[in-house]
Amino acid sequence: MNANNNNVNKPAVASSTVTRDLRELDVKTDNIYESLVIMSKRANQISNNVKEELHQKLSEFASSNDNLEEVFENREQIEISKYYEKLPKPSLVAIQEFLDDKVYYRNPAIEQ
Repeated sequence: MNANNNNVNKPAVASSTVTRDLRELDVKTDNIYESLVIMSKRANQISNNVKEELHQKLSEFASSNDNLEEVFENREQIEISKYYEKLPKPSLVAIQEFLDDKVYYRNPAIEQ
């Protein structure tokens, strides 16, 4: 399961809640549960990628002898954290990718 576009930084995802028509979600798989599993797995991939990216960026600021004042005064670290907090939720990105046919998936049980 992969997305063609791994650019999580600029997804075209609605920033507010969107009511979805469930019939829209099962068109590609003919099974709403299969569609939900695909979107769930993709959301987990996105979440893990973003988490890993954030930890890599924040690890640049880690030092062995941090004192309390340095922790609270690091503006760059705060800005990075705020940027990641503003990103859309992985589940919203996964749903949009699924609807836009940007997620590759296959069912080995069907493709035998």
